[in-house]
Amino acid sequence: QVQMVESGGGLVQAGGSLRLSCAASGRTFSGSAMGWFRQAPGKEREFVATITWSGGSTYYLDSVKGRFTISRDNAKNTVYLQMNSLKPEDTAVYYCAATRNSYYTYSTREGDYVHWGRGTQVTVSS
Repeated sequence: QVQMVESGGGLVQAGGSLRLSCAASGRTFSGSAMGWFRQAPGKEREFVATITWSGGSTYYLDSVKGRFTISRDNAKNTVYLQMNSLKPEDTAVYYCAATRNSYYTYSTREGDYVHWGRGTQVTVSS
């Protein structure tokens, strides 16, 4: 059974940093694109960042470019999201997701992701 478990969320002041981790299990993910999405209260879930299977290419939501960095460790089946210079508008539940295997690009579309974690809360106070 595939499982994806996020960790690292919490409460931080504006300008602070957090590092989210997502540990995947149940199959190999080395051929999958991985992504982070978030959902703020009363809003739709939105794309945040994605990374190709090799880690060679990444893509970000405009509002997080230069502040967030996605990375992965295929040996550990883990994807990370380093979040710096956090703002109150970054407050949301953050979800990690994985595409099917043999997916040799990245994706910003929720529909391309087949496995999802349950999310971790990030709260940024002003």
